Amino acid sequence: MTNISGPHIHRVGNFQELVATPFKGALNAICWTRTLRGDFFEIVQKVERTGNITVIETEELRALQLTEQGSIARDILLNDLQLLEAHGASPVLNLISHYERDDTFPFFPTDVYSFHVDRSPIATDTMLCTYYGESSEILPNEQGEKKVMIPEIRAALKKIYQGTAEGFEQFLSDNFFDLHYQAKPGAQIISTGIGNLWRLAVDHPESLVPPCLHRAPKEKPGEPRLLLIC
Repeated sequence: MTNISGPHIHRVGNFQELVATPFKGALNAICWTRTLRGDFFEIVQKVERTGNITVIETEELRALQLTEQGSIARDILLNDLQLLEAHGASPVLNLISHYERDDTFPFFPTDVYSFHVDRSPIATDTMLCTYYGESSEILPNEQGEKKVMIPEIRAALKKIYQGTAEGFEQFLSDNFFDLHYQAKPGAQIISTGIGNLWRLAVDHPESLVPPCLHRAPKEKPGEPRLLLIC
């Protein structure tokens, strides 16, 4: 795991710079680097979990009985949510014990633990921040290989596919196979870190840059993640 650096990453010092800095060239990930105060673990402990992924609503967050340090952490969460909502985003605050694993095709899982890109029919970005637990990971584009272009994987997918040769690429898209990547040998995986708010490029029709390759980390047993994402 490497530090936050590279030609595809740009660091900024505030929210306005985060949302206003354009993606260009190889640059497809922008990071508002922060060291946050407060006790986010207290919030993790006091939220009532409702499954593998618990969505923490604003009203529930405000209602928690917290210590001074827990209250500082809550204010940061509420402020981040407000900033993103004012920007026109729809942020969600999740407490995650684990995501469901995809076992439909064991040789080619398409869950979020696999390096992938986000795709949208309209212009948008992915925003995320890990406040507690294992943090998301980024793979530089030049250090990743599209899985559907790896000969043995492509051959295995063609055995599954039952349609005409002309429809094979659509089959890959319909099943999200074309969104996933494999790290090349020696790849330098980058941790997004704790408290940093990220803006990642998405695959959409108006994008001028390659979409950012990223994945969810494997959670530590008994240590859920507190994640904001939109």
